[in-house]
Amino acid sequence: MSFSLDRTDDLLLVSIDGQLVVSNRHEFKQAILDAVEQGVRLVVVDFTNAGYIDSSGLGALVSLSRRLREAGGELRLVGLNEDLRTLFELTRLDALFPLFATRADALAGR
Repeated sequence: MSFSLDRTDDLLLVSIDGQLVVSNRHEFKQAILDAVEQGVRLVVVDFTNAGYIDSSGLGALVSLSRRLREAGGELRLVGLNEDLRTLFELTRLDALFPLFATRADALAGR
């Protein structure tokens, strides 16, 4: 997996390419935590080019969401394919994370 970060003021856009799994979740999580420490309050993670998330990747997202809420922020997810959306629904994590079809949807009414 690779990911790119695009920060503007208190907004961080994260684009995931590949899989969010045990071998790369720490680097992903630390990059976002560093941004939160620097004042980011809205993180939008784009899964348009992602194909798979394992349980450790889900755990990283849950942990990040909690940290952002503690800082007065929010983690939003966009571009989930049908399999990923089903994963979030089956694990009931769709109740924790706002899920959006596109980045524009996630940023509307920000």
